[in-house]
Amino acid sequence: MRTQVGIVGAGPAGLLLARLLELEGIEAVVLESRSREEIEATIRAGVLEQGTVDMLIACGVGERMMREGAVHHGIELRFGGRGHRIDFAALTGGRAIMVYAQHEVIKDLVAARLAAGGQILFGVEGVSLQDIDTGAPAIHFRKDGSAQRLECDFIAGCDGFHGVSRPSMPSRLRREFVRSYPFGWLGVLVEAPPSSEELIYAWHERGFSLVSTRSPQIQRLYLQCDPDDELAAWPDARIWSELRTRLATADGWRLKEGRIFQKGIVAMRSFVAEPMQHARLYLAGDAAHIVPPTGAKGLNLAAADVRVLSRALAAFYRSGTEELLAAYSATALRRVWRAEHFSWWMTSMLHRFHDDDAFGLRLQRAQLEYVVGSRSASASLAENYVGLPWD
Repeated sequence: MRTQVGIVGAGPAGLLLARLLELEGIEAVVLESRSREEIEATIRAGVLEQGTVDMLIACGVGERMMREGAVHHGIELRFGGRGHRIDFAALTGGRAIMVYAQHEVIKDLVAARLAAGGQILFGVEGVSLQDIDTGAPAIHFRKDGSAQRLECDFIAGCDGFHGVSRPSMPSRLRREFVRSYPFGWLGVLVEAPPSSEELIYAWHERGFSLVSTRSPQIQRLYLQCDPDDELAAWPDARIWSELRTRLATADGWRLKEGRIFQKGIVAMRSFVAEPMQHARLYLAGDAAHIVPPTGAKGLNLAAADVRVLSRALAAFYRSGTEELLAAYSATALRRVWRAEHFSWWMTSMLHRFHDDDAFGLRLQRAQLEYVVGSRSASASLAENYVGLPWD
């Protein structure tokens, strides 16, 4: 097999890159170890920055998002029994976010690619990257039991944190930056109407909680917990009790409750690999960086990466210049580290780090009061949350 760009991974980064390249007339083949049904059924929340929304619309995959997604013009910071609204529109010149689940974005991208005749090879096994230091890299894999080789000009590693792409870069040339957090999130999906028109980020001495939404009928709620907890330690009654406590307000606000039909615990970490490129291999999305979900930056960083990469590849195929390709890692990492900082800052401000850290709790409370009391501080949070300018 032969193509111009071999893309490993059919997550948001890989599929969006394939779409952007298609619009530039650049051939690509996407390889994915899972089935189409699996990637479209893996439920993950999605908060899309204004720039990501605009990009999806511009590349022709935003129709269903605009019809079914929920535009939010702010968030609430809740602490001390009171809610404080951060008004994105007023603080950022009318910008907003879109709540639209990541797996729905994937469905839209898969449908658009297949409708256009683009290739996605699902269910591939034994993927390995070969000859990335040469001008003719290749991807080896098995499909339906048959060994195959995909020759290409470039390889885009979009296969996530546990994929093969990042380890294919020489370890002596790669540096990894990691920060782990001493807590996780217990996430639940609930059959209930929305409790709020916008997301609620709640600080409490017992730990963080978040009220989000997935649809008018399904809500997503999160609780800070020990990352090593077993789900059995969190029966429904305990979950509701903790949520009521952490979200309580002096005005009697009540959380809408219902049947919990899904639970999961995720650990929290920050991670960046530098550089994001080596020879003919380019990393994008979770293959290169991970952010704690507090800042809602994961999918948006993937979109920003492939925007930079697609433009660099388009310049190469138009004129032969490799200037933008050579600058890809440095260009992408500027936004990555800005998002890493914002995500770390939000996480550090809203989560309880140690059971006996009364001093730390007072510092967090002081920070929160400053953020909601200062227009400049509120504007800084708002502009980072809705997404900094692309250029």
